[in-house]
Amino acid sequence: MENEKKSKELFGTNGVRGVIGAEMNPELVMRIGSALGTMIKGQIAVGRDTRTSGEALSAGMIAGLLSTGCDVVDVGILPTPALQYLVREYYAGGAMITASHNPPQYNGVKVIEADGTEMGDERTIQLEALIKSQDVAVADWRSVGRLTDESQKLEEYITSIVTKFPENICKEMTIVVDPGSGPAAATTPEILRRMGASVHTINARFDGTFPGRLPEPTLEGLAPLSEMVRATGAAFGVAHDGDADRAVFVDEKGIFIDENVTFAMLAEAACKEQPGLVITPVSTSDLIADVISAYGCSTIATPVGSIYVARTMRKYIEEGHIVAFGGEGNGGLIFPDHQFCRDGGMTAAAMAALIAESTIPISALSTKLPSYTMLKEKISADEPDALLDKIKRLASDIAVLDETDGVRIRWKDAWALLRPSGTEPFVRLYVESRDPKRAEEIKNTILDHLK
Repeated sequence: MENEKKSKELFGTNGVRGVIGAEMNPELVMRIGSALGTMIKGQIAVGRDTRTSGEALSAGMIAGLLSTGCDVVDVGILPTPALQYLVREYYAGGAMITASHNPPQYNGVKVIEADGTEMGDERTIQLEALIKSQDVAVADWRSVGRLTDESQKLEEYITSIVTKFPENICKEMTIVVDPGSGPAAATTPEILRRMGASVHTINARFDGTFPGRLPEPTLEGLAPLSEMVRATGAAFGVAHDGDADRAVFVDEKGIFIDENVTFAMLAEAACKEQPGLVITPVSTSDLIADVISAYGCSTIATPVGSIYVARTMRKYIEEGHIVAFGGEGNGGLIFPDHQFCRDGGMTAAAMAALIAESTIPISALSTKLPSYTMLKEKISADEPDALLDKIKRLASDIAVLDETDGVRIRWKDAWALLRPSGTEPFVRLYVESRDPKRAEEIKNTILDHLK
């Protein structure tokens, strides 16, 4: 089952990442490429984000793939969901050189299957075994792969999104886009312009030093976006992470909208149009289930990670269920009639269409939803499993436990989740309640217990 988390060593929740010159280097990526080329026979696409180390790691990946006899297509700098779309349409697999939201000194690899989803756990474990053993295919001089450049295919990704919406649906709308110096600089502004919007940009040049803000779109880093939204009278502002598989928003007043709220807004719109299941991880706010219940919809919980959400969506569809929507409470949303991966460009377009068709501004749409308080903490831990055992003992007699991913504790009026991060050396704590005081009380009780 895709929901059963298996043991991976090199790859985390979303690929393998590390600091350049320390854990991550071209030699490691070349070994990943030769292992991937051994597993996947056929043409493989390689893309990258704007990080300064991207060219070196991309060259390593391409060298590894070519050495096994695979033909390689270099699609250049592009968002991760753009690569996923192109792989699904044309190629036997893909490799994205990116560290997503991590700081500039990081880089990494995401491996894409032929259906456009990230490689699942079972196949990733097989890949790791090949990387470790280096029992890989080595082509002779007559059989090495060919390298071609098909960066122009990015246009097809842009068109695939624009054509999902009525022509010029966003005419007379002004939107500000902050790609964060990442690959969405080439896509999201163009998508919104083709939808009829007037678009202003900030941090819209490729720059792997990320001079305007870090790849993670934090509240502090989005202050210039908020300022430009207010200055231009824009309907909203949208920002992306380092590889543009996520999108976050500020309203027309420049106020940040919580990612779970934007998830709820777009899930509600999807369920209005086509009621069905909404697939989301155990870390997502109860707000989603609350809002969509009015349309007869319900949520299905998965482990944290877009791969689990995407593959669970596909599983339920294959079983004959209607799946209306999916995603994570971090701005990574999945539109099943587009593709089965988080897509920041599609999310920006869907929000623009929603606001264009609304009679009230985005601030009013977001604040009319029920109010939930979610608190988050990062806890350094040498032994994450020991912390999980401690939290289970704390809650064993007073709440319902769910071990889908980490330990989730459910009370009648609140829940808490403690789980090891798949991308950073932390244990993450989430606490949520409708009552802010109750959430704070639970958070402090858990932190005191873990000490």
